[in-house]
Parts: sequence; structure tokens; C-alpha cells
Amino acid sequence: MSGGADRFEPFDEPFDRPLDEHEEHEAKEQHEEHEAKEQGGEGDGEDGGAGDGGGGGFTGPAGPAGSGQSPRIPMPRSSVEDTGLPLPEPAPLVLEHRVLKSLLGAWALAACSAQETAAVEEHLGECGSCADEALRLRGAVGLLHPPESLDLDPTLRTRVLEGCLDRRPARIPVPEWAAPYDAEAARLDALLQDIGDAEWHAPVRLRWFEGDGPVSRRTTVAGVIAHLLSVDGLVGVALGLEDPLGAATAEKTEAEGAAPGAPTPSQRTEAYWRASHFPPTRAVRAPWREQSHHIVRTVSFAGGGSGRLAVSYGGFALPLSDSMLDRAFECWVHAGDIADAVDYPYEPPAPRHLHRMIDLAARMLPVSLAERRRAGLSAPPPRRLVAAGAPGRSLRLEIEGSGGGEWLIPLDSPASVASAEHEVAHVALDGVEFCRLAAGHVSPEEAAAGQVGDREAIKDVLFAAASLSRM
Repeated sequence: MSGGADRFEPFDEPFDRPLDEHEEHEAKEQHEEHEAKEQGGEGDGEDGGAGDGGGGGFTGPAGPAGSGQSPRIPMPRSSVEDTGLPLPEPAPLVLEHRVLKSLLGAWALAACSAQETAAVEEHLGECGSCADEALRLRGAVGLLHPPESLDLDPTLRTRVLEGCLDRRPARIPVPEWAAPYDAEAARLDALLQDIGDAEWHAPVRLRWFEGDGPVSRRTTVAGVIAHLLSVDGLVGVALGLEDPLGAATAEKTEAEGAAPGAPTPSQRTEAYWRASHFPPTRAVRAPWREQSHHIVRTVSFAGGGSGRLAVSYGGFALPLSDSMLDRAFECWVHAGDIADAVDYPYEPPAPRHLHRMIDLAARMLPVSLAERRRAGLSAPPPRRLVAAGAPGRSLRLEIEGSGGGEWLIPLDSPASVASAEHEVAHVALDGVEFCRLAAGHVSPEEAAAGQVGDREAIKDVLFAAASLSRM
């Protein structure tokens, strides 16, 4: 009780000492004051219902009901979660500048707690030096990501190289006619870098056109790279490089009936596949990429004049400049086959490279058309003979889209000259669609987007374009 401390104070003097009049009067007043407090407490208890006639029982651990005393030990409080009220907001962290600066790295990596993040971000609005450091660290985090897959604009590599060469020209530049092969080999190698070990054995169907119908050959992703390695070796051999097939090629190709030293691309590929004791694996990527580097390096050191060097394909030959475009075209086409097999997006070549590939196919059409006529697969030319170098019937080939243009194709013979005055037909095709036709990936009946004029001539040219394809 609070009054106890007033009534029972310790005295230094003994208790049996008689009190004087002043002390007696003071003690009497204290006693009356204490009794008045006790009487007032009982009255409050009656008014509040805690006295006699109140709600019975104990009001708390402090004493019985009606005593008017508040409990010494408070009753247990209910949890905030049980009341349905919103949780109280946590108190914001108050950290020193040096601590906040040490948290910038963790903040840039998104490794801070919510309170630390809030404290750091509030500090960045007030401290310029820390804001600059945070911006630098956040930019550096982007460099920690793994290499991006090549779902990019195919012109990116070309534009970066051009920008570098504009500032500092190459001491030994790559010839213009070799640039498409260099770019397409690099794009395919980037695609191969992104695929897993199991995807190297994904099935791929190589497609081309023979006679009047499509032909296909089943292989794997690794088998496609082995095919490119084998056929690119024709260019390497013409440049004096080592043949990647070695002695196995001569043995296998001669057994298949090929002339010694002049195997066709398909014969070289079949020889390589048969000489392998096991199906090709991702190990074939390294020799293919090394060979492509050697080819580009060799033609670069040889200079632009080496483009006239003949490259034998068995049944025919191409100048080195055209052969490099042919290899670039096949590299892109088979990269698309691989991308389809592993469900990966793949974009066409850069427009200026695509234009060179289309130009090569357009220049080869008269020869392909003549070969089909000799084989009885196309309509013979008119009875009126056209002298070599003289103008004759022509077809206008219009290629739309990126890398497009217009070409006049002589119809009577490869030696005749195409002339707009003797134009008998006009065909319009999309650039990529024409390349798919020349690769044997689409039938001639489905490839034409628009045609006007001599239907027979149009049909012959479209089938001649499909006949350019091979394995």
C-alpha cells in the first residue's frame, strides 16, 4: 500500500521515546489522512461495481474482489495478428555513411534485405558520390551475365567489324567475296556454342532436288558439320591446305566409282561418314572451325587476285570467288537445318551478303537450264539458233526484299546475251524464298510469288533454280 511508506518510516531514535506536542499533532494528521484515503477507495469501489454487490470473484492476482486495488500482474494481451488490424510498420534503419557505402555492392546484386534496400535507396537520393558508385556497380553487374545466344540482328557482327576497320583498316583485309563465308561460319559456330551435348545427336534431314523431285538424307547435327567439313575441304585442297578427309577419301570415293582426285561433294561426305568408326559427335566442331579459319586466312594473304583460282567440285568447277560464296550459302542453309532440329531461331544473312549469294545463283541459272535440256528434263529451245554473244530470249528475275534486285536470264543458251528487248517472261520472288528454292527446300510450284509471260519458260527457270541444290 502507498500509505505504508508514510506510516512506517525508520527512525534513528528509539521507539519508546515520548513524543512532544508537535510530533503528536503531526502523527495524528497523518493517521486521519490515511483513514480518509481508505474510505475514499471503498466508495470508488462501490461506484465502479468493484465493492460489495459487485461482480464477485477476483479482479486480478492482487487481491479479492471489492478491494479496489488494481492487479499487480497485467492480464495477457491479445496478438496483433488475432485482431485483424494491420501490422505495425518496421522502424526504418538508421545506418552510418560508411555502412551504407559498404552495402552498395550487395544492393547492386539485389542481395540486401528490404530494410537495407530502403535505407540504401534513401541515401542515394542524398549522397552524390554514393549514387555515382551505385550506378557504376549496377552497370558492372550486367557484365557478369553469361554470353547471350545469337538471337540478334545478323548484321551486328558486320557492323561492329566495319566500325573497327573504319577507325583502323586491316593490314591484311579479307576479300569482299570471302566476307560472306567468314560471317556465316562465325554465325554457325555461335549457334553450335549454344546447343547442349544431347542436341548434337538430334536428327536432321538434308534436302535437295534431283531431276523432277525432292531428295533427302537423314543424319544428325554432328553429321551436318561433318558434311560441311568435307565439302569445305574442296576449297582447302585448292588453296594447298591439308585435306581433312586424308587417305580415307581416295579409297572410299574410288570404290564408289568417282574419278581419282575428283570426288563430288556428296561422295566426299559419304566417304567421311563411312570412314568414321562411330557416329560424329561435337568433337567435329573444332576441326571444321579451324579449317574455316585457315581458308579465310589463306585467301586474305593471297589477295583479291586469288579469286580466279579454280575449285573442282567433281563434275564442274567454280572460280574461288564464286566457290566461297557457294560455301557461305551452304553454311547458312545447313545452319537453318540445325536450328530447326534444335528448335532455335535463325535469321537470314546480312543484306549485302545475301545479295551476293542471289547473284551467284542467278548467274548459274543458264548453265543449269542447259544441263536440264540435255537431260531431257526441260523443253528444248526454239528451232532458231542463237549465235554466241547474240541477244536471245530472256526472263526477268525480280528478287524482292533485303538483298534483292533484278537479273535478266538468257533462255536459249548460256552463251547468248540477255536482252530486255527480247524479254518473254517476268518472275517475282522474295529473296529468302528464292534461296530456299535454290537450296531445294521448297518445290518450284510453290516458290513463285508472281509470274507474267511465257509459262513454259517460267517453269523451266524455276526447276533450273531448284536443280542448283545438292547435298
